[in-house]
Amino acid sequence: MLAAAGVPLALSQAAPGVWEVTGVPGAKAPFRQCIGNVLALAQFEHRKLSCSRTVVRDGPSAAIIEYSCPGGGFGRTEIDLVTPRSLRIDTQGISEGLPFHYVAQARRVGDCPSQQTATRH
Repeated sequence: MLAAAGVPLALSQAAPGVWEVTGVPGAKAPFRQCIGNVLALAQFEHRKLSCSRTVVRDGPSAAIIEYSCPGGGFGRTEIDLVTPRSLRIDTQGISEGLPFHYVAQARRVGDCPSQQTATRH
């Protein structure tokens, strides 16, 4: 059953804040960003785009989210909750006309700076 993308149960246990993502192909250093909606990690490959999301599977420790972005990019991501501060992101799809597939690790490393508002995705 497909559902509109609310926050999946597994991600409801993870808090907004500064998240560090490692394991992204071509990245020389971990990627850090203030994230206001943890569901944004489901479309990490297309993080700069406003995409529509559908929760395909929702469980207490894992969720599968499919998303589609303007211009033809799309993806399917399985997020596993390791702890409320650690996620495993297995993502694949099409980005800039080319296929992608990788597994990344995300961990919450702190709160967003008080003068900076969290990036809402």
